[in-house]
Amino acid sequence: MNFIKYRFVSFIFSGVLVLISLYGLIRFGLVLGVDFTGGSLVEVALDQEIEVSELKDRLTNFGLVVSQIQQTGSNSLLVRFEGNWEEKSRVLAFFEAEGFQILRFETVGPTFGRELFRKALLAIGLTIILILFYIAWRFKDINFGLVAVLAMVHDNLILLGSFSILGQFFGSSVDSLFVTAALTTLATSVYDTVVTFGYIKDQLKQSLSGRHNIEQLANEAINATIVRNINNSWTIIFMLVAILLLGGETVRWFSSALLIGTLLGTYSSTFLAVPLLVSWQKIRRPQNKT
Repeated sequence: MNFIKYRFVSFIFSGVLVLISLYGLIRFGLVLGVDFTGGSLVEVALDQEIEVSELKDRLTNFGLVVSQIQQTGSNSLLVRFEGNWEEKSRVLAFFEAEGFQILRFETVGPTFGRELFRKALLAIGLTIILILFYIAWRFKDINFGLVAVLAMVHDNLILLGSFSILGQFFGSSVDSLFVTAALTTLATSVYDTVVTFGYIKDQLKQSLSGRHNIEQLANEAINATIVRNINNSWTIIFMLVAILLLGGETVRWFSSALLIGTLLGTYSSTFLAVPLLVSWQKIRRPQNKT
């Protein structure tokens, strides 16, 4: 199948996803977890129905600053507090006095949270730079590295945009587990990209005359590797779907981030990175001939 012929469909599809993600990030932002902001997180079981607004008012009257209350099940709530990391006893005292069963309690200091957030951004940035130099060295061409990194940035930008929208409507938050999912997305994206790029590079080396049709080679590379790449991803997707459905609240958003990242990485490594490489090489071709 001639995938490269319809590469502009991939460009339009990716462009739409990126625009939606940017809109979500600008309009809604990200809901940062207590890992990054500092504060407390309490998950409680309910023995009777209670309105979220009523619970928030009661917590406020008790002197606690509530940032978010999220329904996690038919009889459980997840409550996030800002700046109350030193008030563990007061937080627990309120829920115990109200007769709620405490299922989970987490607390992080504000200084540690800011430091963790800074290191998370540094880890992602450093990973992208190292991957860029590795691919450039592996293929002896910086253009291969730039295209692969652009596809990875595309994946993580859409992942962030997805969580900005999920955070607005479903209460998902970005925490240290999300950073793990983002780094895994980088790995997923670049792994299949390297395999496909490797096929193209090998064919270029075998071209004795030096004259080659980059579109044809790229299309052959996609057709030769697409089944393998998709089959590898399916094994991960099946596992993540099972965790998402059966793993419970504590790993729901982590598995969701991994699932979104895996789908994006599988798509971009074949249908975005390779077409981008072809388009870039065609733009540079007049310069190569001179």
